[in-house]
Amino acid sequence: MDADQEKDLQKFLKNVDEITNLIQEMNSDDPVVQQNAVLETEKRLLLMEEDQEEDEWRTTLNKTVISPPQTAVKSAEEVNSEAFLASVEKDAKERAKRRRENKVLADALKEKGNEAFAEGNYETAILHYSEGLEKLKDVKVLYTNRAQCDEKCTKAYFHMGKANLALKNYSVSRECYKKILEINPKLQTQVKDYLNQVDLQEKADLQEKEAHELLDSGKNTAVNTKNLLETLSKPDQIPLFYAGGIEILTEMIKECTEQTLFRMHSGFSIISDNEVIRRCFSTAGKDAVEETVCVSVLKLWQAVCCGNEENQRVLVMHPDRARLLATLLSSKVLAIRQQSLALLLQLAQTESGRSLIISHLDLTRLLEALVSFLDFSDKEANTAMGLFTDLALEERFQVWFQANLPGVLPALTGVLKTDRKVSSSSALCQCIAIMGNLSAEPATRRHMAACEEFGDGCLSLLARCEEDVDLFREVIYTLLGLMMNLCLQAPFVSEVWAVEVSRKCLSLLNSQDGGILTRAAGVLSRTLSSSLKIVEEALQAGVVKKMMKFLKTGGETASRYAIKILAICTNSYHEAREEVIRLDKKLSIMMKLLSSEDEVLVGNAALCLGNCMEVPNVASSLLKTDLLQVLLRLAGSDTQKTAVQVNAGIALGKLCTAEPRFAAQLRKLHGLEILNSTMKYISDS
Repeated sequence: MDADQEKDLQKFLKNVDEITNLIQEMNSDDPVVQQNAVLETEKRLLLMEEDQEEDEWRTTLNKTVISPPQTAVKSAEEVNSEAFLASVEKDAKERAKRRRENKVLADALKEKGNEAFAEGNYETAILHYSEGLEKLKDVKVLYTNRAQCDEKCTKAYFHMGKANLALKNYSVSRECYKKILEINPKLQTQVKDYLNQVDLQEKADLQEKEAHELLDSGKNTAVNTKNLLETLSKPDQIPLFYAGGIEILTEMIKECTEQTLFRMHSGFSIISDNEVIRRCFSTAGKDAVEETVCVSVLKLWQAVCCGNEENQRVLVMHPDRARLLATLLSSKVLAIRQQSLALLLQLAQTESGRSLIISHLDLTRLLEALVSFLDFSDKEANTAMGLFTDLALEERFQVWFQANLPGVLPALTGVLKTDRKVSSSSALCQCIAIMGNLSAEPATRRHMAACEEFGDGCLSLLARCEEDVDLFREVIYTLLGLMMNLCLQAPFVSEVWAVEVSRKCLSLLNSQDGGILTRAAGVLSRTLSSSLKIVEEALQAGVVKKMMKFLKTGGETASRYAIKILAICTNSYHEAREEVIRLDKKLSIMMKLLSSEDEVLVGNAALCLGNCMEVPNVASSLLKTDLLQVLLRLAGSDTQKTAVQVNAGIALGKLCTAEPRFAAQLRKLHGLEILNSTMKYISDS
C-alpha cells in the first residue's frame, strides 16, 4: 500500500468512526448525549448540502461545463414573484421525476449486478454497478457492492465491519475485520482496535439487557440506584445534599448491574453537568465542603468503573471529564490528588483503559502531575510511578512521547535536578528507569543527549547520590543505565560533560557493588575516548589493573566494557601497554577472549593485542602459541562486524613486524593472499 493509499484509508476510517459514533450517540439513553449528536449531525448534513450544491454547478455534460444560470436569475427579476415561484416549482417537479426514473434504472442495474456477483462474474457485476452509479450517484449500496467485487478492498471490509457492528451483528462484524488481516497483515493494530470495540459493545449490550431484566423484576438495589439518580438530578441543591447522595450511591454500587444502571440512566451526565458540583471542582481547596463533594464524586467514578470497560469509555471519552481528570491529578488538595490517582490507576489496569487514557487525556499535563508525586509519601510516589510505567510500556505512549519530548523534557529534567534525599528512592528509581527505557529509542535519545540541562541533571543527581553510595545504591545503578544510553549518542552534550561523567565513573569503580561497578565501566567505555586528558587520569587511577580484574572474574557484559577501555588506553599510551603485559605476561587472558562469540569483545581484544605487540620482546614470547593462526582465521572470517577482520589484520601486521619469524609462518600459510583478499573486500564494502 503506497503512501497516498494509506493516507486515503486512514481518512476513510476516521470518517467511518465519526459517523458511527454519531449514530450510537443519537441512540444513547442519555438525553444530553443524544441532543449533542443531533446537533452535530445537522451541521454535517448542512456541510454536505453545501458541497453538493457546489458540485452541481460544476457538473459536466458532454464535456461542457454548466455555469450558474446568471441570465436565468436576471430574467426572473423581470417577472412577478408568482411566476418565478411557479417556474421553480415546475423545475423541482421535473428534477424529482427524473430522479424517480433514474432510481428505477439504478435499482434494476443493482439487481443485475447482484445476479452476476452470485454467479462469480465479477467483471460484469462491476459493470452493472458502475452503470447504476451513472444513473444515480448517491446510491451507497452500489459503491459497497462494487467494492465487494474486489476481495482485496480493505475499505469495504472496514465498512461492512462497522455496519454490522452498528446492527449488532457481532459475529459477522468480527469476520469482516479478520478478513482484513488476511488481505493486509500490516493493518494488525487497527484491526485489533476494531475487534476490541466489537467485544466491548457486545459485552455492554449484554450488561444492559441483564440490568433491564433486574430492574423490571423489582430488585431493590436496581430500583434504588435508579431512584437515587433521579434524586441527584435535582438542580440547585446545597453541596452537602449532593455529597451525601453520591456517597450513598457509591455504597450501593457493588455489582455490574448497578454500574450498568448508572450508565443507562445518565449517571455520568447527572453528576458532571451539575452546576453546583462543577463549581466545587473549580474552587476545591477553598472550602472543606467543596473538597468533600469532589472526593465523593471521584470515589463514585471508581465504583462505577471498576471492571466495567464501557463505563470507563463513557467517563474518559467525554472531553470535559477527560480535561477534569488531568486537572484534578495536580490539585492542591491532597485527598483529591490521591483519589484522582487511584481512579487513573484503576483505568490503567486494562489495555482498553490505557488506550483511553493515552487517546483522550492531556498527557503532558498528566506526566507533569505524575512526577510531582515524587515529593509525596512512598506509597503515593510509588503508585504514581506505577501508573507512569504502565503507560510508558504502551507503543502509542512511546510514539506520543517521542513527538512531544521538547514539551515534557523540562519536567523530567526537574526530577533529576531536585534534591530527592527526603523522597522515595524506589519511586525515583522507577522514574529514571522509565527515562532509560524510553531513551533506548534513537530519536528520543538524540533529543535527551542534545539537552544540556538534562545532561547536567544526570550529573548533579549522581553527585548527590555519591555522598552516600550505600543509601542510594539503586538510584545510582538506575541512573548509570540511563547515562549509558545517553552516551551512545555522539557527539556528547560537550567534552566537559564527558570528562565529568568519566571522573564520576572512575570514582565509582571503587564501589563494592558489582552492579554499580559494571555500569560505571559501561559508561566509562563510551566516554573515555572523548579526551586524552581523561585517559591519563584513568591510568593514574589504576584503571588498567581494575579492568584486567574484570576480565579475570567478571561476566561477559563486564568483560565487554573492560576490554574496550583497555583498547582505548593501549591505543593511546605506551604505559598502558606495558601494564597489560605486566599483569598478563603471556597474554593468555587476551588470547582467550578471541574465542568469544561476542564480536564486539573479539574486535576490541584483537585491537588491544595488536597494541601490545609494540612492547619489545612480547611478540617473540608468543612464538609457541597459535596466536597467528587465530588472528588469521579472524581476519579471513565472514563476521557481521568488519571491525573484527580489520583489527585482526592490524594485529597480524604488528605481530609480523615485531617478530619476522611470524612473517615466515604467515607466508607458508598463504596468509598474505588471505589478508589482501579480505582487506580488498572490506574496502569495497
